Amino acid sequence: MAKFIEYLKETRAEFKHVTWPTRMQTIYFTATVIVVSVFIAYFLGFFDTVFKVGLERLLTR
Repeated sequence: MAKFIEYLKETRAEFKHVTWPTRMQTIYFTATVIVVSVFIAYFLGFFDTVFKVGLERLLTR
């Protein structure tokens, strides 16, 4: 149990060295991740549809 307490103390001390992002940085980074994720989803969905239609046409000939 003593090692666990020591671990928690060291962890708390390390957290004091962390430079946390500002509120605006957090909002900006979150919005960026959402926009990029939506773009990639549409991009992959587009190519999935193209390949699906292409395979259907190729196999139904």
